[in-house]
Amino acid sequence: MVSESVRPLTENNGVISFSVTSDSTTGPEWIKWFDENVYPLDYNARILLKSESFKPTKGVQYPVRVLKGELYEDNKRITKEIRADAKQRKLPTPPLELACLIRRMFTNEQIREMGLYWIIIMHEPVELSGHLHLLGVGGRGEDRWLSTYCVKPGSEWIQDYGFAFLAEQVSS
Repeated sequence: MVSESVRPLTENNGVISFSVTSDSTTGPEWIKWFDENVYPLDYNARILLKSESFKPTKGVQYPVRVLKGELYEDNKRITKEIRADAKQRKLPTPPLELACLIRRMFTNEQIREMGLYWIIIMHEPVELSGHLHLLGVGGRGEDRWLSTYCVKPGSEWIQDYGFAFLAEQVSS
């Protein structure tokens, strides 16, 4: 297995920046890719990738900003506070497909080198079985998971998680 080369990333004041480019891979095609590469997908992640909420794009370069959990005090590291901070920073909500693109781009070791354990994609939460879910990438050892997290506005997160948004698009 050959890992795709990692585009340059930078970190400035607890914000990690990099970009990924979409390639029109559909949700079912991503599931096949995860299965073929023996990357675990949890049950709800499979459902999200097959859902109408997953909209693949082609050739879109996503400028990603990951807010490190260390930016927030323990009692402020909650979903609504992180979203409010992102809004103040003018960081738009990413699409679901960003989770797959980030998962393919980084190994767990590279995520650890960023000082993170998981990267939570702060897309619009998707309802499954009466609960809202977000996708996250991470894992232990070589297991490159794409997982779902049940989330509420007051959900608490741990310090070594990062929260992925997009950079503000500047019109020309």
